[in-house]
Formats: sequence, structure tokens, C-alpha cells
Amino acid sequence: MTAHGWLQIALFYLAILAATRPMGAYMARVFEGDAQPLPRVLGRLERLLYRLAGVDPRREHTAAEYGLALLLFSAVGLLGAYAVMRAQHLLPLDPEALPAVPPALAFNTAVSFTTNTNWQAYAGESTMSHLTQMLALGWHNFVSAAAGFGLVLALARGLTRRGGPDPRRTLGNFWVDLVRSLVYVLLPLSLVVALVLASQGVIQNFEPNATIATLDGGTQSIAMGPVASQEAIKMLGINGGGFFNANSAHPFENPTPLTNFVEMFVVFLIPAGLTYTYGRMAGDTRQGWALFAAMSVLFVAGVAVVYPAEAAGNPQALAEPLVAVAGNMEGKEIRFGIAGSSLFATITTDASCGAVNAMHDSFTPVGGLVPMVNMQLGEVVFGGIGVGLAGMVVFAILSVFIAGLMVGRTPEYLGKKIEPREMKLAMLYVLVFPLALLGLAAWAAVSEAGTAGLANAGPHGLSEILYAYSSATGNNGSAFAGLSANTPFYNGTLALAMLIGRFWMMIPVLAIAGSMRGKTTLPPGPGTFPTHGALFVGLLVAVVLVIGALTFFPALCLGPVVEHFLAANGRGF
Repeated sequence: MTAHGWLQIALFYLAILAATRPMGAYMARVFEGDAQPLPRVLGRLERLLYRLAGVDPRREHTAAEYGLALLLFSAVGLLGAYAVMRAQHLLPLDPEALPAVPPALAFNTAVSFTTNTNWQAYAGESTMSHLTQMLALGWHNFVSAAAGFGLVLALARGLTRRGGPDPRRTLGNFWVDLVRSLVYVLLPLSLVVALVLASQGVIQNFEPNATIATLDGGTQSIAMGPVASQEAIKMLGINGGGFFNANSAHPFENPTPLTNFVEMFVVFLIPAGLTYTYGRMAGDTRQGWALFAAMSVLFVAGVAVVYPAEAAGNPQALAEPLVAVAGNMEGKEIRFGIAGSSLFATITTDASCGAVNAMHDSFTPVGGLVPMVNMQLGEVVFGGIGVGLAGMVVFAILSVFIAGLMVGRTPEYLGKKIEPREMKLAMLYVLVFPLALLGLAAWAAVSEAGTAGLANAGPHGLSEILYAYSSATGNNGSAFAGLSANTPFYNGTLALAMLIGRFWMMIPVLAIAGSMRGKTTLPPGPGTFPTHGALFVGLLVAVVLVIGALTFFPALCLGPVVEHFLAANGRGF
């Protein structure tokens, strides 16, 4: 560990802290304000999209209507992406004449990008044409992130709007939230980020692969393509799917320490800002800052474990002076170093992004444990766009319920009573995740089809399986990279995990929003548990850890924990 490494981590956090309020205020104006920014330019585009889609922006949806619109939109997008991949050999912008994507892989990939997971069981530069990268995958990079916006906005409206005047208990209009998130947030920011990345050397072209002569007299094919535009929304939309197989470790995607910092910064930019937006919608920004503080505690704790673990290096190689000084550099890029790689790994698994600038399979057992735990917490540490904050709000509801039990009083959150219906829905949300993750991982661990894809045996092999299903169910998309997942078994089961982790967890959240929408807001009384102070933040962090982490503790003990002690005694790693 070095002072420079900790300074880099501190600067990143301070940059996110500084950007949270202005970004959150801007999004509050976009989604809840009476007038949106740049009405003569972006406003015209917004209205044009409504006319083309036949949408009445004044008509609001109930929870059921909102959820149905989201599900149908996602289903059509999934089928469209699948069709493009299966027909890419017949479509233009395929300079390398790549064949159609095989059916199982095309289905897995369509599900992956529709669910904002962006799991990739393929090498992008040798599997997808330029058109497929843009039309099928790039499209979902935008709209899957926009759908996440809709989820948290609907939940926030359900919690903050007062009951009574609206007998239909509406939560906004899904199509309006979708269009505004694209027009006012994702598209403008992606343009700016893409220009910044291109200025630093990230490529952006439609050229065929370049063939160059190597120093030993041979030739090498260098993949080309529209990378900067994909990279911008990949990070900003918290998607993570790389144009290249090496993802953000590839110099054409992430060439310099500056681009590395920019990519990390934009991953947290919108999720952090949404906490302030949530506070503005609640009429008390302290509510949003409390959620931001809980997320920050968990984020800092993760970095504080990963960085020292990677800096300490492999205990079996510490006798080598260079290894003792450099730490565990296996699978990492020298231009980023251990601090930049450790910070990136923590951010990408906190935020369900899935982009990687180092190979997590090569991390130390403890270093690989933290990214896995980050995903198993439910991707609520900033998390995906909207989805992470929605998950943290569900944990906040559980926290006030527990606090209510402690004092023998009906729990309230934002002035609305939490009753049995909301608790059943919250527990459904909490239980679906481990049921899918552990159930499918157990199947893979004991089946011949599952173990056939492992590159390692023993506890590290189990870690590869656990990581894969944690990533898929948590809609993260990163991988341990030691698992051969392009098989019928993994393409099918991981696709199922992604669908459950995305849509089976969205439905209870929307149901909670609809249920809370009809409740009357009560003024705080002497027995009301305040949800904006340090005590609430501490309770919320404890609830996330107890419910999230301890659910998976036995499985983790058989994987990375055992591997850590084996490595410490010279018997593994």
C-alpha cells in the first residue's frame, strides 16, 4: 500500500461527493420539475418521441400498469436483440463477415443486455459485428438503464406522494420516465463522456480489423470499431459489457489512468445523484443523504479490505523481493496499478456495472471475496441506475420495521405506516435473490455440466461458480474469468438467474410503491423513529450486512475463506 494509492481512493470519493448534489438536483428537475432543461432543443425531441410512440404524457400509470409497460417493453427489446444477433451475417456493418451468433449464446446475450447485466460468454471483437454492437447491445445499454430510472422514480412517488386525491394511486408514466431519462440524462452525458474518452485514445471508427507487422516478423490482427460511444454508455448506464473481451483492461477501451478515473467516476455519478433526487422528492434532502451515507460506509469498507489484500500479495510468493514490493500484480494492468485496480473492482461490483480493468480470478482470496460479497448484498451499494437505490429503500423499510419492533410501535417511513402487506413484499424481494443464486449455484456445483466449465478445482472452483451466479442474479455481469460459460448449461441457467434477478425483484418493489401510494402521510410524533440521522444509518448498514452477507456466509466459507487459509499455509492459490 502507498500514500498515493490511498490519495487516489480519497480523491475519487471526494469527486463523487461533490457531484452528488448538482447531479441529483438536475435529475429532480428533469423528472419532477415543472420545466425541463433546454426546452427548445431537448424538449422538442421529447415531444417528438411522444408523438411517434403515440404516448399521452399527461396520463399516469398505476403500479400494475407501470410494471406491465416495463415488462412488455423489455420483452420486445429482448426479442429484437436476439433477432439482430441471429441475422447479423445478413446485415450491414460486418466488415469481418462474422457468422450468426449461435442460438443459445444469442439468447443468453439478449437476456443479459435486456436485464442490464451485460454478462458476456463470448469475445466481443470476434463474435459481434459493428451493427450488432450498436443496434442490439448499444440500444439496451441505454434503455435498460432508463428502465431502472423508472423503477426508483415509481417507488419514490409511492412513498412521497400523499394519498387521497388520486383514487387510482398512480406512480407516474413509464414512457415519460423512459424518454426523459434518455433525452435529458443518458444521451447528453454519454456524448460528453465519449468525446473525453476519444480525446484520450479510445478508438471510434467503423473500420475492419487492422493487420500489422510484429517485431518477430509475423502479423497480428487488431480489432477496430465504434468503441468510445459504447464505452461511454457502458460505464454511465452501469452496463459493463465490453466491446473487447478484455473489457476495460483493453488499451482501446481504457488507455490511461485518466480514462480509468473518468470511467470509475461516471459509474457512481447517477446512482449517487439519485440519492439526492430521492431526498428532494421526499421533501427532506436529509433522507437522501442518509441513504448516501449508508452506501458510503459499505463502499469504503470494501475498498479498505480489497486494497490491502492485493497490496500484500500472494503469501506463497513473498520470498521474492519484487513480489513483496509490487504486491499481487497478476491479472492487473501496470498503467492502473493495484490501487486503481482494487478501486475499480470495488466500484464495479458495488454498482452492478460489471466492467473490469483487472481479472478478478487473479485476485487474492480476500481480494476476490469482497467483489463477490458486494454483489451478494443485493447490489445496493449505489447499485445499478435506480435499481440499487430502490433496493436500499427496501432495506430502509425493513430497518424501520425492526426499529418499530424494538420499541413496540407501528413502524413508519416518510410518514407512512409500514404494515404486513409491505413487509411481505419486502421479504419476497429479499428472499428471491438468494433462492435463485444459491439454488442455481448448487445445481452447477454438483452437476457434470456445471463442473465441466471449471478451470480450477477445490475452493477456487466453487468461487468461480458462486461468482458467476452472484453476478448474473445481481445483474452485474463481471466474471471470475476462470469459468467456461459458453455452454448450453451455463447459457440457460445464467439467463434464468438474470431474468429472476431483474424482473422478479422489480415486481415486489412496484407493488410496495402502489401499496404505499394510497396511504395517508402522518406528521411525525414523539415515538417516530427518525430516518435521517446517524442511528438510522448504522441500523441500515447492519440490516444490509446481516440479511445480505450472512445469507451467503456458509457458501463463502467453502470458497474464498477456505482458500485464504489454504494460501496462508502454502497449500493453495
